[in-house]
Amino acid sequence: MNFEELITEANALNLYKKLIIQLNKDLLFAQVDLEFDEETQPLSLKLVLQETVFDLIQHKFSDYLNLLYQVDVSEQKIKSLDSSDMIKLSEDVTFLILQREWQKVWYKSKFI
Repeated sequence: MNFEELITEANALNLYKKLIIQLNKDLLFAQVDLEFDEETQPLSLKLVLQETVFDLIQHKFSDYLNLLYQVDVSEQKIKSLDSSDMIKLSEDVTFLILQREWQKVWYKSKFI
């Protein structure tokens, strides 16, 4: 799955807004100063989140780790990423965050 497929599936199931709500909740719990409007377009969501992740990696690494913990991103998946290019790393981490948030939203919609 890639970003476009994730967004297509979220929209098809009318869960895109819930994805934003879940992301906002975890950003708040992780004390990351970022909140998305529920009307945020997918590309804007991705780019702003990616920029924030990049900034956290560069300047607030403990906050970055806290965000990964709060979202519950797999440590194995993070370790498997190439960290030689920070821009590519922030893009990959952003996708992992969105993917994990999507898993939470999808699961809640199906089973809760």
